[in-house]
Amino acid sequence: LAGRLDIDPDEILYKEKGCRKQAERALDESKMLELGKNNKKINKAIKETLGSRPGNWVLIGGPPCQAYSVAGRVRNKGVKGYKAESDHRSYLYKEYLKVISKFRPAVFVMENVKGMISAKLDGESVFTKILNDLRCPRRTLQSNDLTTEYEIFSLAKKQKYDHSDEPIIIPNDYIIRTENYGVPQSRHRIILLGIRKDLLSKTKIGTLNLSSTPTIKTVIGDLPKLRCAVTLVADDQESWYQSIQKNIPKLLSQLSQSGMTDVTKCMRNTIRKMSQEKLHRGSNWQIRKRTEYSEKIPPKLRKWYQDPSNWSGICNHESRRHMASDLQRYLFCVCYSKTRNGLKIKTTNFPKMLYADHVNWNSGDFEDRFHVQSTNKPATTITSHLAKDGHYYIHFDPVQCRSLTVREAARIQTFPDNYFFVGTRTEQYVQVGNAVPPYLANQIAKLVYKILLSC
Repeated sequence: LAGRLDIDPDEILYKEKGCRKQAERALDESKMLELGKNNKKINKAIKETLGSRPGNWVLIGGPPCQAYSVAGRVRNKGVKGYKAESDHRSYLYKEYLKVISKFRPAVFVMENVKGMISAKLDGESVFTKILNDLRCPRRTLQSNDLTTEYEIFSLAKKQKYDHSDEPIIIPNDYIIRTENYGVPQSRHRIILLGIRKDLLSKTKIGTLNLSSTPTIKTVIGDLPKLRCAVTLVADDQESWYQSIQKNIPKLLSQLSQSGMTDVTKCMRNTIRKMSQEKLHRGSNWQIRKRTEYSEKIPPKLRKWYQDPSNWSGICNHESRRHMASDLQRYLFCVCYSKTRNGLKIKTTNFPKMLYADHVNWNSGDFEDRFHVQSTNKPATTITSHLAKDGHYYIHFDPVQCRSLTVREAARIQTFPDNYFFVGTRTEQYVQVGNAVPPYLANQIAKLVYKILLSC
């Protein structure tokens, strides 16, 4: 991480003596096989992993969510003749059922998007159908053996039963709101806990413990301040500053005339501070942390972030490039939010001088495209879309005037600081955005481990 891996870290990293075993294990884990076409390799890999006497074990995973997510359904509406019932992705969960049916895990944990609750196929609730299918996978797959059944539990709420001892299903009970469990992010996902029915009589089933959540400022505020690079100009502080300064007097005048004198004052003060700061772009490799972790971070989470050897470096903390016009939009957005107690900004709030030059600007489809992360709240959901542009993930510090770095997004997702993301920056953002927050995953793992011990 000190930069010794040169410009091609991926291959060299696997040959480093201190990393060889971990790299080999990671490669073995990441088989990148695809369910559905031919499952022979996957079935073989599972058999080899389980061995001849597997005992009680856990299956973890979730089918792709494009057909269920709210964003995916909005996109699909624009596709002429699209029908969810004809989209093969709507039924990919059945591949998960096949694995459950064939290998009969004691416990399974399935994760998916919240949109699964409102999604429908042929007028039937997708969530209800999947829940019923998971209870008896072999019946759904029309197998002769109907003996393997599961009961599905929420990780957030205790299971309730009716007078016939049948579970009462309340879909929202299965939503995990990460901000309730110490993750500094408002990320809502469905997580289902399935336990094989023949084990229920001796199983102790708990739920996740509620815990306080720090704000985004608390979690990333200790990281070194950075400036971004500007598209098509030299990568230095002076070029960055001049790009922001360009046409600023005219913009400030326009804002004052529209009644936004408070925003104007904030922008003017920020530009003055920018001229006094000495900022760099950071690095993909190790740089020193600016300060210690905030004391406001709960002790357990602080310990989670820290390297056991007390390594105090930071990696993957490098800003991206932005267009000069976007920098002025970012500066306006942060000052607008700052002077209005975190109020969300819409495209209709922008001065005409900052309108983007494309037809969709006034369509209403992207009115909340620009979003500033609020200092006094957990972050908004970190998604892989961060790889495309940073407009929805604008840093709350107006002086830095940029979107979040990979490390800042990783902190919000609760990756430890010693977790190094390889690949291009775009690939790094995708890795971070697609992950289940590790701090939450660890809590779920402890809960499942207790269940296995009681079986």
